[in-house]
Amino acid sequence: MPYRVIQWSTGNVGRHALRAIIRHPDLELVGLWVHSREKAGQDAGTLCGLEPTGVRATNDAEALLALDADCVCYTATADLRPAEALADLCRILAAGKNVVSSSFVPLVYPPAVDPGLVSPLEEACRRGGVSFYTSGIDPGLANDALPLLLLSACERVDTVRVMEIVNYATYDQPQVLFETMGFGQPPDHTPLLLVPGVLALAWGPVVHALAAGLGASVEDLREVHERRVTETAFTIPSGRVPAGTTAAMRFEVQGIVRGRPAIIVEHVTRLRDDIASEWPRPTGSGCYRVVVEGSPGMTCELTLRGDDGDHNTGGLVATAMRLLNAIPAVCAAPPGLLSPRDLPLYTAHGLLR
Repeated sequence: MPYRVIQWSTGNVGRHALRAIIRHPDLELVGLWVHSREKAGQDAGTLCGLEPTGVRATNDAEALLALDADCVCYTATADLRPAEALADLCRILAAGKNVVSSSFVPLVYPPAVDPGLVSPLEEACRRGGVSFYTSGIDPGLANDALPLLLLSACERVDTVRVMEIVNYATYDQPQVLFETMGFGQPPDHTPLLLVPGVLALAWGPVVHALAAGLGASVEDLREVHERRVTETAFTIPSGRVPAGTTAAMRFEVQGIVRGRPAIIVEHVTRLRDDIASEWPRPTGSGCYRVVVEGSPGMTCELTLRGDDGDHNTGGLVATAMRLLNAIPAVCAAPPGLLSPRDLPLYTAHGLLR
């Protein structure tokens, strides 16, 4: 029998998840939550470019939670609405629905997350007898499961660096680019992402997950960043980037082990390939890179592309599928918050065409 799934949101990740659930032989779409009134009542297939399914989108959360479903795929953004998203998730879990989610990215490794976020989710899992799993591409596969797999082949590890090197121009999400990340803003503007402590909040759990896999303790987390401005104005799908505003950003979250940076998460993000040309360059327009200094030394690059050929589309699809392909393992797991270390290796079961 297929797993009965409710999709929660149809945004950048959600629309790819919705399409994939409808097509997945091991999953059955039984419900769809949407934010806008305009989408409510529309067929789920129509909303993602497929044939009608008979499942209608709704704003009625209580009606969805009354459905017989095994799992909810929750992809609604939490960056600027954390309290509301937490309340959603607790209500879903307490109603007896397992959850896979990309929304609260620190929860990729729950042991390293503030108890103020973890405790209510753990209590909701206990009440509902269900499990909660967060993943994606970054944080997620590219900087937890992939490097941990590579590290299994090491005799000695000196440093581990996991990198995202991506041109975000085609990532059509104005709120994330201009508000959360601060692109198109003056270089002295402090966006949400660069408020002291936020980088460590979001990517620190990745550092701790890698440290746990290495049997090491992180003594401290350090944040460093730098930005570059564009000399000429240009336009991307999300909007206008004026001259003299931020068009490239680079940051690191450094895990300090025995007094030195030993586990590093780095992002190199541009809106145009010719800006900050001295910074690390990707393969194509974007890649994820794992660099291990040790014995043996390793460099592994992961490049993604969607059906439209775009690397950002590929990342969105990968995020959705990292969640959906985990559903059988999450439903079989003991109640509680999960990380990749709590699940067996899972793959694209039933998806070989």
